[in-house]
This record gives sequence, C-alpha cells and structure tokens, in this order.
Amino acid sequence: MRFTRPRQLILLALLLSLGIGALFVQAISTMRQDQWNFASRTQVNLAHTLALAVHHTLDGFEDALLHVATEMQTTPTPSIASVLGERNLPGLEAVLVLNRAGQVVLAPEAVALPPNTQLNLEALALLPSDQHHGLHVGKPMASPLSGIHVLPMSHTYRGADGQVAGVVLGLIQLEHFNRLFSSVQLGPQSGINLFLRNGTVVVRFPYGGQDTGKSLAGTDNMRRLQAAPQGTFSSQAVFDGIWRMYGFEWVEGYPLVINVAQAVDSVLADWRRSAVWLGIFALVLMVACTGLAVLFARELERRQGVSSQLQQAQHDLRTILDNLPSMVSYWDSDLHNRFANRATERWFGILPEQLRGMPAATLLGPQAYAAVQPYLEEALQGQAQSFERHLTDAQGHKRHVYITYTPDLDNGQVRGILAQLIDITERKRMEDELFEEKERIRLTLRSIGDAVVCTDAQGHITYLNPVAERMTGWPLADAAGQDADVVVPLYLGYGNQPQPSPLHDVLSTRLCCGPTRGVALHGRQGQRYDVEESASPIIDRHGQLSGAVMVLHDMTETTAMAARMAHLAQYDSLTDLPNRLLLQDRTRHALAQARRDGKLLAVVYLDLDGFKQVNDCLGHDAGDQLLVEFARRLKATVRESDTVCRQGGDEFVLLLPGLDNPAHIERLAHKILATCEAPFQLQQGSGGAGHTSFVGVSGGVALFAQHGNSFEALARHADEAMYTAKRAGRGRFYLYQGEGLTPAAIAPRPA
Repeated sequence: MRFTRPRQLILLALLLSLGIGALFVQAISTMRQDQWNFASRTQVNLAHTLALAVHHTLDGFEDALLHVATEMQTTPTPSIASVLGERNLPGLEAVLVLNRAGQVVLAPEAVALPPNTQLNLEALALLPSDQHHGLHVGKPMASPLSGIHVLPMSHTYRGADGQVAGVVLGLIQLEHFNRLFSSVQLGPQSGINLFLRNGTVVVRFPYGGQDTGKSLAGTDNMRRLQAAPQGTFSSQAVFDGIWRMYGFEWVEGYPLVINVAQAVDSVLADWRRSAVWLGIFALVLMVACTGLAVLFARELERRQGVSSQLQQAQHDLRTILDNLPSMVSYWDSDLHNRFANRATERWFGILPEQLRGMPAATLLGPQAYAAVQPYLEEALQGQAQSFERHLTDAQGHKRHVYITYTPDLDNGQVRGILAQLIDITERKRMEDELFEEKERIRLTLRSIGDAVVCTDAQGHITYLNPVAERMTGWPLADAAGQDADVVVPLYLGYGNQPQPSPLHDVLSTRLCCGPTRGVALHGRQGQRYDVEESASPIIDRHGQLSGAVMVLHDMTETTAMAARMAHLAQYDSLTDLPNRLLLQDRTRHALAQARRDGKLLAVVYLDLDGFKQVNDCLGHDAGDQLLVEFARRLKATVRESDTVCRQGGDEFVLLLPGLDNPAHIERLAHKILATCEAPFQLQQGSGGAGHTSFVGVSGGVALFAQHGNSFEALARHADEAMYTAKRAGRGRFYLYQGEGLTPAAIAPRPA
C-alpha cells in the first residue's frame, strides 16, 4: 500500500499519540508505585511509632504493678494509693490484688467492689504457670468496676513462704488506646488495630468496641501478622471485605501486635486524582495531535488539490486562450509584454515566447503605434478603451479589427493593460450586406400598398409602414411599444364587437393565420376600413420566436363594389325593387312559414295600363320616371312584410304572406287602384317640359294553398288572372278560380 504525504502525516500523528499514551501509562504506573511505596513506608513508620507509644504506656503500667507486688511481699496489706504515690498513669482504671483463687484481697480505698468479688484468673489468662512468673497480658474483658472494656495486666506476688500467693491486677481502659490512636489521620475506611498475638482483637480504631475480644486466629491476615515482627502487606479485611494496606509491628516485650490498616482507595486517592488529570491532559494531547495532523493533512490535501486544480486551470486557460480566434495579450504599466496567446503568430508572425518582454512600439511599428497611442494612454489612466481600425496581418491580408484595452487595477493603481484584438472582417461584411438588405426591405415595405404591422414576441408594436400609419392614424414614433390591439383595433364586419388581433394568436400558436376577410379596422381619427387580415410568426435561425408580422389589405372599395354587385343581382336597377331572383327566395321562405302557421299567402301580378303610350310619346326617360314613381306609390301601399317586385317592363309582382282571410286581398286591390288615380308628373328629356299623365293598373291574384303549392304554380295562375283582367277592360283585379274556371273579379275598375 502506497502512503501519500497526508497519510504519512496522519500515521506519524497516530504514532506520536501512541507514544504520548505510552508515556502516560509509564508515568502513572511509576507514580502509583511511588505512591504505594511511600504509603508502605509511612505505614511501617507509623506502626513503629505507635508500637513504641504502646510499649511506653505498658512499661509504666508494668512498673506500677511490680512495685505493688514487691510491697505485697513485705507488707501484707499495704495501701495501694500510698504505694503508687504520685505516678501519672493515664488510662489505668484501677489496681487490684487477688489471691490464687481470684478473690480480691486488696483494692484502692476509692473503689467500691461488690461483696465476694472473684475473677477467673485462668479464663482471663492472668495466672501464670508455676514454671513462669512475671507480667502477663490477659484477654480483653468487661471491667468488674465499671463494666467498660479493659485490658487486664497482671504480675504475680509471693507470700511469706516464697510461693505465688496471687496476682496484682491492673485494669487498663481500652478507650485510652483509642485516644492514643485518634491523633492519626488515615482517611476514610482506614484504622488502627491492636491484637494479641494469638489473634484476639483488643482495640479497632475508630470502629468502637463491638469487635473487642473476637479472635482472628487462623485467618490469612493474622498468619501474616504472626509471621514476622514487622512488615507490610495488602489484603481484604476479614470484617468488612475492604482492601487495605497493612503496616504492623510487634510491641516489644508484650504479646501485642499494632496494625495500621489504610484503605487502598485512600492510599491511591491522590494518585488517582493525578492520574485522572494527567490522563485528561494526555488524552487532550493525543486528540489534539491527531486532530492537528488530520487538519493539517486535510489542509495539505486541499492545498495539493488546489495546486492541482490551479495547474489544470492554468493549462486549461492557456489552452483556451491559445485556441481563441482573437489575440489576447497583457502589457505592464511600461507597455512591455507579459503574456500573449498563440494568435500572435497569426497576426504579427511572432511566437508568444519571443514577444514576452517586447515593447508595444517595437511590435506595432511607428505608424501603427502612433494610431493606438491615445487609447493606450487613456487605458493607463484607468479608462477602458474600445475601437475599430484596419490592420494588415502577417500574411498581408487587410483585416477590420475590434480592439479593447482593459486596465488591470490594484487599489486604484493601473498595473497593466489586458488587450484583445478581434477579427470582425466577416462581421463587417455581413453588417454591410445586412444594412443593404434592410434598406431594400424598408423601401419595399414603404412602396407596397398594404399595411404592414410588426410586433415583438410580447405583441408590442415595433414597425408600421407608411400605409399602416395612414390607416391606423398612429405615427410609428407613437405606436412603438404599444400593444397591437391598441394601435390596430379590429372589429367583426359592421358591428362594434372587437376582434382579437391575429398577432396574439400567431405569437401563442406560432402558426400562420389568414388571410381572413369580413374584418374592419377603425382608425385613430374615426376612419373605417374593410380589410383582409393575415399574420405570420417571425422565427429566427435558432428556432426562437422573435415576433410577428401582420398584413392588412384594404378591401373597402372592393367590399363596396361587391355589395353593389350583390344588390344589383337581387334588385331592379331602375326602381330598386327586389327582382324575380330575390322574390323567388323570399317566396320559398314565405311558403314554409305559411305551411307551419296555416295562414294564407297571396301572389299578385300587376301590369300598368297605358304605359306604352307614355313611353312612345314622351320617351323612355319619362317612362322610367313613371315606373319609379309607381314603384314608390306601390311600396307605400303594402305592408313592410310584403314584397314588391318589378318583373320587367311595366309588370310588377306582389308577395303577400301571413294573410288571415281573402278580404285583405280585396282591400289591397282597391288601394292599389287608388294609387293610380292621381296623375304622374313627368319630364320629357333632359331639361325638357313637364307633362301630366294618367295610367291605370290591372292585377291577378292566386292564393296558397288553394291555387298552388309552389311559387311557379302561384305565379302562373296569378299571371293568368291578370290577363283575364286586361281582357275584361283593364283597371280591374281578378282572383284565380282554378283549372278550367274563369277568374272572378274582386276589385272592378272604379266608375
């Protein structure tokens, strides 16, 4: 496995952390051993000191007992108080003299003993054997005087016969030893023990007297105490199971062992506190060392990554700059080259390495340098420069170039100039061609007769040709930026309902619209134009929608002409009455209505009487005047729902729908006859004299559905009835009666 530099640092930091940890373990182990050894020495010294104190105390007691025993041999009943004199024996409760049977034979005057007080000397191990005489220390007992725990000490005395007569008994209060031991501070769960060498507990400080008299004979701890006169060891206590360090020493000259027992927790308390703080410090050092190594490794990796990225970025930047179509170079404040890309070779025939350090005047030459010097001076003053000029490249080709000088500012000071030279020869050529093309389009749009409206992709006006300006009443300067519906309001036909501009549909669907007729444009000044609209989207070469164009073809005159032609196709040109074509169409609708409603419908044929004489005598103009006047009188006679039609010449046809009964026909016939009673005022020729003429009218009537179910049948029968009226003398109305029957007069000529 290959270790990189960051990994090596982390590994080194881990090894250093392990070293710190090992040093910490070694240090605290040494500290523990030193603490343990110090405590062990202290325990031995303390046990020795306490043993000396106990020995000194017991020596005083022994001397007192020996003095009393000596007095007993010379004086049978001495005074104990006088014998002891002024001796200072703290802890001594009393001195008693007992015979061999254990009976008290002598006691201090201040002591009150119960009668016949007797002690079991053998049980208390106070009476020595015949082979051994002297001082004996007995088992702890309850004092016969006060009942408190005391340690009995005895010394034999002899009678007059030289035999052992009894013992002098001293009762030492065990509380005296507790007071002696209380000056020693050993810490929690620690204490001082005084044992008989046979394992009997004398005193356990500071645990009170509950264990006094108990035997530890045969236990491991007691065997260690009995094995040597002094020493130390650690073991688990018999009474409470706590681990303690024991320092012990035998009391010289007495069957006692002093034992200093300090809890291991107390012995190692200071060490443990130090170990904790040292451990925390070592752990902090280890973590800090490792953390710093990790951070440093990360920083190193980051720096290596940044360095690698920087190198790659420099390589990429150099590659990009060398492959740019434009020349890029950097010049210091003295106009000496610092950097240039590969385009330098194409433009000036010199490699970038050769250009580095070269003055700009040397590269450009006197004439070219003089041309750009003002721009360079402005750039050195902190002003960015851009301009165009012509340049001949290294191959001798004339180029049109765009040059920019960008100052490199550092705290307001110009450190250098970044120069860029872009070949715009082809762009200039295309701009010239585009300008020419745009000019041709502009002239074309101005010369065409249709209105052209252009918008951007949001439907806002960008162009109006002169025709559009005239029709809308909006100058291009005012219309630019306005919504198309505001500038070019379109309406449906002759109504006032606005028609959404097709430009918005085109912009939303990107589909061509139209051409569409039946649309009216209302100009800004109130003028109205019938137009044919068409619109198309403007899609650039990238497929993006950039706007739309709408063309409005003025159809006002064409529409009016079409309306006139349509009117002439259905109306008589002279009288402006419906002709036979329109009559037939209305008859079909009237017949359908009559079938649904069940009402009558009448077709009336009329013919003027005497029209031919007027026409022959006064001329065709007068005849036309007569026909127009008769048509006017006839229209005034009938209902609005009725149709008056000129059949041709002096023949007219009436269509009377929705009749309730035939009597209506008779009343109408009389009205029509009455219209001819007034004379007709006619003028002969243009500017000729006026004439008064009288004409009459004859008519025939056919009814639906009695006389036919179609217009052709009704017209034929009405015509037949009219000719019958003509033959009957004119000025009459006849009603068709049926096939083979003679029509009947319904309105005879007035007398």
